Amino acid sequence: MPQLQHGIHANLAQILHQLLQVFLVGLTIGMTRTVVPGLAETEFGLGGQQFFLLTTFVVVFGAVKSVMNLFAGRFSDRFGRKRVLVAGWIAALPIPLLLLYAPNWGWVVAATALLGINQGLCWSMTLNSKLDMTNLNQKGLVNGMNEFSGYAAVALAGVVTAWLVEVYGARLGLFLFGTTVIVLGLLLAVLVIKETRPWALAHIQGIKPAPAPSLGQAFWYASWQNRNLLALNQAGLVEKFTDALVWIILPVWFVSQNLTLVQGSSIIGVYALVWGASQLITGSASDRFGRKPLIVGGMWLCGIGVLLLVLTHTVWLWTLEAGLIGFGMAMLYPTLGAAVADVSPPAQRSTLLGVYRFWRDFGYAVGALSMGLLAQWTQGLDVTFWLVGVAMLLSGAWVALTFNKE
Repeated sequence: MPQLQHGIHANLAQILHQLLQVFLVGLTIGMTRTVVPGLAETEFGLGGQQFFLLTTFVVVFGAVKSVMNLFAGRFSDRFGRKRVLVAGWIAALPIPLLLLYAPNWGWVVAATALLGINQGLCWSMTLNSKLDMTNLNQKGLVNGMNEFSGYAAVALAGVVTAWLVEVYGARLGLFLFGTTVIVLGLLLAVLVIKETRPWALAHIQGIKPAPAPSLGQAFWYASWQNRNLLALNQAGLVEKFTDALVWIILPVWFVSQNLTLVQGSSIIGVYALVWGASQLITGSASDRFGRKPLIVGGMWLCGIGVLLLVLTHTVWLWTLEAGLIGFGMAMLYPTLGAAVADVSPPAQRSTLLGVYRFWRDFGYAVGALSMGLLAQWTQGLDVTFWLVGVAMLLSGAWVALTFNKE
């Protein structure tokens, strides 16, 4: 058997296949961000007075995806990356049918739960596989490439599904788009993706491995015992508050500020565009300049941007602030994953990355639930901006004070 080589150039074909996989995973979640909130009102009669109920699909998505992230890392270390990737696509197969025939909102929540399984298994594996094949000093660049491909697809899916909905209606449009993407992802995963676990083991060739900890031991170690991983995990959880705010609160808040849906969607689009495109730069920058400055700076930039949104009153300022928040997310998002990989032994890297991604995506559930409760309690949305902004600033300070592994 020929010796395995690490590096982007040496494994370019497979890395491109993996980038296509995460692009398809991004399309799968992107189709829900534009159309599902519309379905809630037009198909199931959930209006603004039932806003807290609307958050249920984001809470369920975050809870399910976080658990899948945790087990995906462990399963991939035991059974291989490719099997977990294929399982994630199989779990997604019923989603288009559930959305097409849903008689009530519960079916939509069930489809979102399957979406969480798909995202947790497939997105995790595309990143793990690329980290396996590349050099250790390319982790930031690889994270940036992965997140750029996925979030560019999220943005593109919003445009394509909006057009399909105009032509075919919401349910049929989602069915056609979702079925095409999911079946293509499954076929490519089975036919062209290689198992990359051997590359991960080659990183530690010649080094006597320590006994592998149990999942419970790894979870406790990463969640509490290791100071660096604790700082990174809490930052991952809190930064999802920002995306949950943009996903759930911001569209409604813009309408309350007398903006049209088109104006509000355009401002939110700036956030997504800046976030996705900038990660090609920030991921590589973290390899060169270190993880901490980008993580802390990104957390604080997001926090300041969120607070400024509620303190300003013009469209052009909101647009600028959305761009600032997007760039802050680009600074911290790929860098957090790369930092976790830095402090994780290669043999347990997938498991510890799974623990990090558990806490990160559990932030969707915690953030959506907290914002929904606050909005209901205060009968207003402004308080949710203060919650998210202050949480981001404090979380960034935690990393600044405790994370010391560059």
